[in-house]
Amino acid sequence: MCLAIPAKVISVDGATALLTIEDVEYRASILLLDDVNPGDYVMLHAGFAIQKVDAEEAAETLRLLNEVAGSSG
Repeated sequence: MCLAIPAKVISVDGATALLTIEDVEYRASILLLDDVNPGDYVMLHAGFAIQKVDAEEAAETLRLLNEVAGSSG
């Protein structure tokens, strides 16, 4: 099973972006997307931003992932 996690774009440097997921920073490729800017939200999978999403969808996805993670123990 593959899982993509929503991340907020902090900065863009060429074909890579600095992203944050719940205060943890990551660098990822944005080659698969057009027009990625700071403040955007993207779905992050295996080091690649694969889709842009809006802030509400990102927040809801993170909430659901945290809910599942909390109930798995």
